[in-house]
Amino acid sequence: MGLGDKIKNAAEEATGKVKEKTGEATGDRDLQAEGLADQSNANLKQAGEKVKDAAKDVKDSFKGH
Repeated sequence: MGLGDKIKNAAEEATGKVKEKTGEATGDRDLQAEGLADQSNANLKQAGEKVKDAAKDVKDSFKGH
């Protein structure tokens, strides 16, 4: 996973946490849900990037043999 993708995903996750906590504090359930959704999306993107990295590692290991 590229550094830019890691930073973008971490920023999206952090933004989601802020939205969630702000929604909790203000009683805004829509904002809270939006924050949770942002966090979930960021986590899914991170997982997808990890799968791509693992597949690349496997491919590279076969090239060496």
